[in-house]
Amino acid sequence: MPNQKPLNIHPKRILVITLRYLGDTLLVTPLIGALKQAYTDAEIDVLLPAANAGMLEGNPDIRQLIRLPSKPSLSQFVKLLFSIRRNYDLAISTQAGDRPTLIARAAGKTALGFVPDEAGKAWWKNLLLDRTLVFGADYDHAVLENLRFCRVLNIEPSYRLTPPRSSKPMPHPPTKPYVVLHTMPQWRYKQWHRDGWLSLMEFLNRSGYQVVLTGSGQPAELESLRELQQHLAFPVTNMAGQLSLAQLAELIAQAALFIGPDTGITHLATATGTQTIALYGPTDPKKWAPWPYGYAGPTSPFFKVGSKRIANVYLLQGFSERNCVPCQLEGCDRHRNSHSECLDRLPADKVIDTVAEALKQNRPSI
Repeated sequence: MPNQKPLNIHPKRILVITLRYLGDTLLVTPLIGALKQAYTDAEIDVLLPAANAGMLEGNPDIRQLIRLPSKPSLSQFVKLLFSIRRNYDLAISTQAGDRPTLIARAAGKTALGFVPDEAGKAWWKNLLLDRTLVFGADYDHAVLENLRFCRVLNIEPSYRLTPPRSSKPMPHPPTKPYVVLHTMPQWRYKQWHRDGWLSLMEFLNRSGYQVVLTGSGQPAELESLRELQQHLAFPVTNMAGQLSLAQLAELIAQAALFIGPDTGITHLATATGTQTIALYGPTDPKKWAPWPYGYAGPTSPFFKVGSKRIANVYLLQGFSERNCVPCQLEGCDRHRNSHSECLDRLPADKVIDTVAEALKQNRPSI
């Protein structure tokens, strides 16, 4: 068994490795904040996919972002390992995969990381790394999963997510009270139905709010948003593809409300402090719900089953007569372009009632 006693080190250069999705990049910022809080003079770099770098723009705790191509070739990966070899006093891999483990070992004089909960796959990582944690062993929220490294380092955790910050002003900001809708997740199985979004937009328009649509700007997504707008008898503001992530955070921060599915942008919305309604289906909210603004509990704020409000997050969970929610699978057909019955059955009336309640609430204090 690897040595699991707390470390007593004072690193001057730290590398944090996060190689998964956009939302995971944001969910690692509490760990980065804890490291900066404990080692105030340390320089902290983050190695991440180039496509995710915008999520950490302007983060005051980070010195440098090291961008990795989304699918690096073997030669690119080997070149990276040599370029960062032993450059850091401490390197932390926040995923249990092979590549982040190898990067942590190459970069850090002391290397920490997750290992899979499978003995046959973990042995060589236990040998390579100075300290390891079994990924998912405590089955808790992803933020708390990352903060387990604080116990290894014997430092205090920090629970606050840090949204990106931009030095460039947001172009053409809305001029009247508005609500931001992010209707298109990256994958179909996390998507709420079109009729629900249309009914919700009609309610917001009747209530005097400007509807602002956001999205990635991918051609298929832009086409879906145009089709959605064609069913409306009133104008909406479509800002999909026009904003950086930092500008999007600014847009959401000034909104009366944000509504979105299980996506990295919904995590971003909660980090701004704005009231957020999150529409969840197959995904387990105990581990992957948006982290509520100001929440600093030692356990997940949400349960596996059930809708719930915590601080600025209203989590609405879809349902199925088969009692299979959350299944943690990729929709009913088990692939990313599948529908999900639980979200298909989430009625517009339930979402609209929650929206009406949220609009009455005061914005959480910052």
